[in-house]
Amino acid sequence: MALPRSVDVLKEIATEYGVCIRPLAMRRTDLDTGLTEVIDLPCGATREDKCPPCAKKNRRLRQAQIREGWHRDDEPLPGPKPATEAQKSLNLFRAHLEFSRDEAVRAAQWDQVADLDEAIREVEEAIAAEGLRGRVGPPHGSVDDDQDEEPGRRRKRSTKRRQDAPELPRRKIERRTVGKTYTAADGTTYRPSMWLTLTLDSYGPARPGGTPINPDRYDYRRAAWDAVHFPRLLDRFWQNLRRCEGWNVQYAGCVEPQRRLAPHAHFAIRGTIPRDVLRTVAAATYHQVWWPSVDVQRYTLDRPPVWDEQAAAWVDPDTREPLTTWTEALDAIDDDPDAEPVHVVRFGAQVDARGVMPGTEDAERAIRYVTKYITKHTGDVHKVATDRQRAHLDRLWQQLRITPCTDRCPNWLLYGLQPKKAHAKLKPGRCKGKVHQRDTLGIGGRRILISRDWSGKTLADHKHDVRAWVRALLGVTTDGMQPVDGQGATAERVRHAWELARPDDPDVGPMTHRLMRSISERARWRAELLAAKDRAAQGSPDLSATQHNGQHMGEERH
Repeated sequence: MALPRSVDVLKEIATEYGVCIRPLAMRRTDLDTGLTEVIDLPCGATREDKCPPCAKKNRRLRQAQIREGWHRDDEPLPGPKPATEAQKSLNLFRAHLEFSRDEAVRAAQWDQVADLDEAIREVEEAIAAEGLRGRVGPPHGSVDDDQDEEPGRRRKRSTKRRQDAPELPRRKIERRTVGKTYTAADGTTYRPSMWLTLTLDSYGPARPGGTPINPDRYDYRRAAWDAVHFPRLLDRFWQNLRRCEGWNVQYAGCVEPQRRLAPHAHFAIRGTIPRDVLRTVAAATYHQVWWPSVDVQRYTLDRPPVWDEQAAAWVDPDTREPLTTWTEALDAIDDDPDAEPVHVVRFGAQVDARGVMPGTEDAERAIRYVTKYITKHTGDVHKVATDRQRAHLDRLWQQLRITPCTDRCPNWLLYGLQPKKAHAKLKPGRCKGKVHQRDTLGIGGRRILISRDWSGKTLADHKHDVRAWVRALLGVTTDGMQPVDGQGATAERVRHAWELARPDDPDVGPMTHRLMRSISERARWRAELLAAKDRAAQGSPDLSATQHNGQHMGEERH
């Protein structure tokens, strides 16, 4: 039993060569010849506990994305193209329909209103098919998810700033995403960028390992609520920073838990911003949660409310009285002139900001740090090694279990409220939301946060760049590329049909055989790529940044 298992050794070799250890068997059929073959495609997992090679590949791709957009000195995206005559005609026709509908409503001709609504819907679909973004206007007679159940009504909250938050200057936003250029005394110019870390407030004194000194005085409730609403606080911070600075600040970062298990965020910022401004904006940023009060928990997990089929509502298990509906609870908040938000999220006093010069080791170290834990599960970032840490995690999770995450969360039943669009399948304390899981520590949103104009490319575009670099290095050309318009754009002709193969299909071999074939193929590809890189280095000593940061041929084949 002390001897290593052959299967485990095979997976270790696959991991070493970057071969996916749980590939998807896809059947590819050539539409010209009818030839069918089974091809293994990588699973594309982003976590090491599922597939280390795919997670490592994703991490390198994120590093390339951050590196390409951090210190660029030009605008990544051009402005929108001018509208075509067909697009203008559709919008003009949409305006005529809106005018006709308004006249029909004034004349109480409701049959014509229904016909015009159908025509408006068809024109909206045509506008979207023509290539315009967004909607011309909101649809008539429908209710969006962010509105209440009552049609035609939308709740509005006051935008007046809180008295306990400092005021921020507001400048007109310039149409630029790059930072300032500085000139030294000798005439050289440079354009530095920044590295920023934002943390939440303290919930009580803690030990060096992150556990509280006095667990009874540690505010676990506020820690749970802050973790749930931390993504919205980050959004408010970037909105305030852009309004305060007067230009479209771009960022790329990640959200991770600290040792005390509270989330914090690291960001790479393009350009420079005074540290005092960053600290002032962080202190002035807050997010108010306008939800019903949760000061008193009326029911427990062992004895929750029950569903009444006849009333189609949740009722008290003893009195059979229906619980307060979500609309009634929000109406009570609107009618109360002295109403306060149920929770206010703020940043802590610790704001770490420093400048980073492009092309330095400090910049590469920051990129590695921001992507250090993106391949790990949130709960695996900091291992629980002691009983004190385990008890701290358990207390936080117990509070997260009963913390409402959305307006439709079943946990509202514990506080005597029926959530929005309540139904009989709700289970208090067992919400399927990501924030309630023990392994997420309340971090339910995206962990990688990259602004839209960071590099001007999507993740698929960065993958294509890596493949193009490998093909150019090896001298490989692609066939079947035909122009699709008069502007030189090309697209690969569709000649294959794909479908997922079943594991019990006769042409799908055992997983170990497929792994061994992939490992052998990957080893030969790697040898070819290394030889091509040596030849390119001898022919051109100064390799480009893209060539320097290229990936292995085998890791980017699919």
